[in-house]
Amino acid sequence: MTTAKLAPLLEAFFTNRLQHQRRASSNTVDAYRDTFRLLLRFAHDKLGRAPSDLLLADLDPSLIGDFLQHLEEKRGNSIRTRNARLAAIRSFFRYAALEEPAHSLMIQRVLGIPQKRFERKIVAFLNRAQVEALLAAPDKETWLGRRDHALMLLACQTGLRVSEITQLRREDVELGSGAHVRCLGKGRKQRCTPLTRQTVNVLRVWFRELNHAPTDPVFPSRRGGHLSRDAVERLIKKHVAKAEIACPSLKGKRVSPHVLRHTTAVDLLQSGVDRSVIALWLGHESVETTQIYIDADLAIKERALARTSPVKGRPTRYKPPDELLGFLQGL
Repeated sequence: MTTAKLAPLLEAFFTNRLQHQRRASSNTVDAYRDTFRLLLRFAHDKLGRAPSDLLLADLDPSLIGDFLQHLEEKRGNSIRTRNARLAAIRSFFRYAALEEPAHSLMIQRVLGIPQKRFERKIVAFLNRAQVEALLAAPDKETWLGRRDHALMLLACQTGLRVSEITQLRREDVELGSGAHVRCLGKGRKQRCTPLTRQTVNVLRVWFRELNHAPTDPVFPSRRGGHLSRDAVERLIKKHVAKAEIACPSLKGKRVSPHVLRHTTAVDLLQSGVDRSVIALWLGHESVETTQIYIDADLAIKERALARTSPVKGRPTRYKPPDELLGFLQGL
């Protein structure tokens, strides 16, 4: 077996495979980069060699398994995060299988490391009263307050991902006839989302305060650049803390940009919009993805229950006819 150096192989994976061949999004490249920075530091601590001196064979299934365990136990990562890191590692090893076939046996063992199953929690969303309290929280007498109000209103009405909101430019928003917002979403898919009259009116007022260059960000930072994901999360958290005073049900509720996206989906679902339309609206890959919103909305289940007829007859307790069956029933 050849002693393949890891460094040139990993560099080629990022430059040739991800950026040139697959044209991966910047979010994907960033996520994969962070995974390998963590992995290389872990390998350095475990093997005592600098990352640039590592061989491909050093990243064997044993080390990868220890790394995944380290993520959960030492770094406190969730199973979802652990699985996302493993997906990045698998992508690299599939590339390595083509470039270094002499290591195919070890590579196949790494690719055989399974994803972990995890409990799917019911998605969080805001009801109408909570949304109104959140939108009323920013101080509209200030520039930041007007920006934050417009940003959160657009997020709640369109369901755009936080990365899509932060990258919006003035030329992506049409406020005339057929008002809509265009964005390049996940998987490099372009989509248009219509805007309500309320959102159009707020954005028109907001745009009067901005420069009119087509490439200017719709929601700039203090310095005029694009907001970061962390900045959006902080501003939402700040306004939620204020909104709790008027709407106590927000207390203890973790509200993130993605919760606002879930809120849009549930609102559409409660309004009777078809699941296929919701999937197009949100830029989902599959209609089945919208199933999580049906699971989350108790009102839909209550309406379904109201259409059913009560079961006639007196309920009785099940009694197994056999001891062995009783044992199995009790497991």
